[in-house]
Amino acid sequence: MCGRYSSSSSTKELAKVFNVDEVRAEDLPPRYNVAPTMPVYAVALSRTERDTGRKKSPHRVLGTFRWGLVPSWAKDPKVANRMINARAETVATKPAYRRAFAGHRTTLIPADVFYEWQRRPAKAGKPASKLPYVIRRTDGQPMAFAGLWEVWRDNEHPDAEPLRTCVIITTSANKLMKPIHDRMPVILDPADWDSWLNPDTDPADLEQLLVPAPAEGLEAYPISTRVNNVRNDSPELLEPLPSPPASAGRRKT
Repeated sequence: MCGRYSSSSSTKELAKVFNVDEVRAEDLPPRYNVAPTMPVYAVALSRTERDTGRKKSPHRVLGTFRWGLVPSWAKDPKVANRMINARAETVATKPAYRRAFAGHRTTLIPADVFYEWQRRPAKAGKPASKLPYVIRRTDGQPMAFAGLWEVWRDNEHPDAEPLRTCVIITTSANKLMKPIHDRMPVILDPADWDSWLNPDTDPADLEQLLVPAPAEGLEAYPISTRVNNVRNDSPELLEPLPSPPASAGRRKT
């Protein structure tokens, strides 16, 4: 799964990396401990009039969404609390996500790193525990998680601003992640961004993109349990443990 990540890049930086045509996002502060229900940046496709005024064509927009999908048919937006991740294996069929998937409401969710917790068994009189890890690209560039987005409107307050939400799609772990956790977010290669966002891409072809990213080019290392508390939000969370436990050293491929 993916329950926390870091997003510290500015809208200007993200617009350049993701070749964005328009920025509609509100400015968010750098966050090193992004948690569900927080506002996050996401890149989606929009159809607007080009300069000719004659033809509508898609272009990339950087917007702000709330993390945790609220399907359009939901009665209460609180369902977002349990819809932060969609499994790649069932995203096309599960009622909560199939409408967004079939409707090509696809998005790229930028992240500098994501966090995952490794279960560690009880040993030498010490109880079982979980050790947090940072997973990031070795070149330091932002990752693009595959995601879906939806718009929810409150039927009891029709004049209220619609709620735009998103979900991160997860898949099975690659060889780097397997010693840490059995799931990981779908990290799309830049060569696949157009296909993922393009509304003309066949859904069957979209499903082919929902696979583990190659381990090459990623690295993982243990960090302090300070990341467990969402109120801790600073660059220091990314610092490696000075003395990691045995068999929990830096992993790099």
